[in-house]
Amino acid sequence: MIQIKDLKKVYSGVIVVNIPQLEIRKGESIGLVGNNGAGKTTLFRMILDLIRPEAGEVLSNNEPVAGHENWKNYTASYLDEGFLIDYLTPEEYFYFIGGLHRQTRAHVDDFLAGYADFFNGEILKKGKYIRDLSKGNQTKVGIASCLLQQPELLMLDEPFANIDPTTQFRLKNILKEVNKKGMTTLVSSHDLNHITDVCDRILLMEKGKIIKDMATNSSTLAELEQYFAIGDVAAPKVPAAPIVDEEENH
Repeated sequence: MIQIKDLKKVYSGVIVVNIPQLEIRKGESIGLVGNNGAGKTTLFRMILDLIRPEAGEVLSNNEPVAGHENWKNYTASYLDEGFLIDYLTPEEYFYFIGGLHRQTRAHVDDFLAGYADFFNGEILKKGKYIRDLSKGNQTKVGIASCLLQQPELLMLDEPFANIDPTTQFRLKNILKEVNKKGMTTLVSSHDLNHITDVCDRILLMEKGKIIKDMATNSSTLAELEQYFAIGDVAAPKVPAAPIVDEEENH
């Protein structure tokens, strides 16, 4: 579904993303982990054509995202509150997003009713603008608006960071459920427990490179904890279908 070829991004003479080759297959649940400055958000923004690389390209369904629009019809993303329209109420924003996808208000209302537990009585019918919501509740609005679109590809940057434990638990169940239904999910997180629980494949990113590409198993969490604890990780195991160039695995 997503193919990355010779992708590089440079800021102030420093290479912040350097990925020779990466493929994300349709229906996969991908977790992206790494320390601050690893290049995760920059990679997300290049996949979404929000910033342009110095070299290389991102393909979505075999079509470059740069200069094309088709990928926008099946891709939904929430990276931060800048993706919201903060002078609208949550209801107004959901109706706006639904309208862009030719959904009636009745359809949007039915969808929102199904997410009552996720909203936990804090989002709808409160008479607040999005800008007046807490950051955690803004995140709920952003995630729900993505799911409202029923995308083929869902991209979330640090979705667990600002929400309460109950909502984290509910979000994990939501992500597992939509992935079971065939949605491709790409999620970054600093929370290793959540990301290994939700995702079937983990990409470990450091200094702009994907240094490990692993299928999630019973030892994945321990391997990641070891890496972030001491800055080292055991030699990569060969994944079922290796994607990253072998030179980049070292």
